[in-house]
Formats: sequence, structure tokens, C-alpha cells
Amino acid sequence: MPTIKIDDREYDLDNLSDEAKGQLQMMQFVDIELQRLQGQVAVLQTARNAYAKALGEALPKFEGDTIKIS
Repeated sequence: MPTIKIDDREYDLDNLSDEAKGQLQMMQFVDIELQRLQGQVAVLQTARNAYAKALGEALPKFEGDTIKIS
């Protein structure tokens, strides 16, 4: 008999209504999707940082009053 704990109360999954089971299933889906999207955000932020660094290296460098183009 599997159980789930919600708001410090344990519930027997087999005794939940179909509606409650459906809501629980959707919450689990959303939690997984949020984790996937948070992973994507981390990857995209890392890529953005790399592009920003590359852009900084590609921009002209200022030395005094002159611009040095690499």
C-alpha cells in the first residue's frame, strides 16, 4: 500500500479519488517539467556567458587614445 505525504499528512494512494490521483499526476508532471526547464536555463546561461566572453575578446581594445583591433 503506497502512501504519499502532503501537508504533513499521509495518504494511501489506493484510496485517493480519481480526481485526486489526476491532480497528483499533473503536479508530478509539472515538477519534472520545471526541473527540465531549470536545466535548460542553466545550459543557456552558460552559453550566454561564453558568448559574452567571446564578444569581449572580439571587440577593439583601447590603449590610451587609440583603438587596437585584433
